[in-house]
Amino acid sequence: MQVTPNHVVLGTPIVPPFPDGTEQLVVAMGCFWGAERIFWQLPGVYTTAVGYMGGWTKHPTYEETCTARTGHTESVLVVYDPEQISVDQLMKAFWENHDPTTANRQGNDVGTQYRSAVFASSSEQLAAVNASRERYQAALTAAGFGEITTQIDLATDAGDGVFYYAEDYHQGYLHKHPRGTATTGSARSATTSRHTVKASPARRSPTPDAATQRWRHERRPRPCSRLGKLVSM
Repeated sequence: MQVTPNHVVLGTPIVPPFPDGTEQLVVAMGCFWGAERIFWQLPGVYTTAVGYMGGWTKHPTYEETCTARTGHTESVLVVYDPEQISVDQLMKAFWENHDPTTANRQGNDVGTQYRSAVFASSSEQLAAVNASRERYQAALTAAGFGEITTQIDLATDAGDGVFYYAEDYHQGYLHKHPRGTATTGSARSATTSRHTVKASPARRSPTPDAATQRWRHERRPRPCSRLGKLVSM
């Protein structure tokens, strides 16, 4: 998939090679528009990109992914400097900005492509993610919420192990279209929910204008938005 090589906000490359010393983590938390914005705003994040990961279809398109038949999630690649931001801090943003207790769903977005997931790039990173999950699960249980359903795997074990870049118009979408989401609290905690009309994989990917007309946004509560007060990182 051809994409503009530099981040529309950060100005940094969104495709490798990335600078020495940076690390990569892929997260999925529903619609990738709002998720990407959350992470590009974090100090220590070098760059972000949206794409598809966790399935088996090679080079999926957006519309193919929306059929829920590819196995892929709408994902965000986060490239960060571990000297400036830790996995725990990244996971704090992850847990607190979506509902990981709803399997294959975020709000009105339903399907395996909207499942909660984290794909780690090393065994050390994976251990930190799992430890974070245990802390947040304890806090959720104490607060009366359900079980976390988040898929947590090494990236190499997630489907075919490849992060496929999404179409260029999805990259940095909420910077290009700042009215394209309903925010809850600050912009940093914004997520989106949209209805998607499932289309045949044979159809071409929609243009931004056509896609925008097909998505509806809504406000929705997230159990984990309260966990900052419950969990000490």
